Amino acid sequence: MLEISWLNEFILIIYGASVMGYFIDFIQSNRKVNKLAFWLLLMVWILQTIFLLYQILSQSQFPVLSIYEGLFFYAWILITFSLFINRIFKVDFLIFFTNLFGFFILLFHLASKAGNANEEGVRLVGELLIAHITLALISYGFFTLSFVFSVMFLLQYKLLKEKKAYKWLMKLGDLERLDYFSFQTIKIAVPTLLISMILGIVWAYSTGAEFYWYDIKTVGSIIVFIVYSVYLVVRLGLGYQGRTISILNTGAFLFLLINFFLFSALSNFHF
Repeated sequence: MLEISWLNEFILIIYGASVMGYFIDFIQSNRKVNKLAFWLLLMVWILQTIFLLYQILSQSQFPVLSIYEGLFFYAWILITFSLFINRIFKVDFLIFFTNLFGFFILLFHLASKAGNANEEGVRLVGELLIAHITLALISYGFFTLSFVFSVMFLLQYKLLKEKKAYKWLMKLGDLERLDYFSFQTIKIAVPTLLISMILGIVWAYSTGAEFYWYDIKTVGSIIVFIVYSVYLVVRLGLGYQGRTISILNTGAFLFLLINFFLFSALSNFHF
């Protein structure tokens, strides 16, 4: 296939943003985010279609003769189905899970290319590592913001209970907004962390480096993801809000700090 790695990576980034949008809409219906996710998905489909047409015209054959080409076409089919379902049937849950699977297929397509020993494959492996670390730190940034909002909520709640909050009310913000923003930032952070973890696994296997699932930092990152996923379940499934969910969020962030500082120092695989 045409060796334009930057285009593949650009498509993957847009696709990832679209999947994140559908994830946010999946856990808490948001039609504006759903619409944005649809247009991002349409952009991915257009770029993939142009890419496929170029291959057909330049090679005079349908690009499905290798696993690398086949995965790309498979992802294109899934996106085509998703667009059709989105415009005709409006089954949001089906669209989210189809695109999540399609994103993994496109990621495997990129990983199959990264596994090649040529110069471009080596460069792509390095870019996967950069993307893994960058997305992980971005997710940590959102988790930190959520933690700050939760701490402000708990402080405001304590002051209100003691009837001492009046002079701090404007500085801290009202409880409802603090709780809302804490939740919104976690909705962005969780899928970002998941994508980062997936890219890290793909990078490890593409390089052929020794990768241990039981490495303390790897296990810690998985637990961080599980803990924040539990937060979403407790918030959305059980309906917990306010003080209880803020305490849970604070505890989750403290474990995140342990994972980032202590587990990183003890890990033989991570820095």
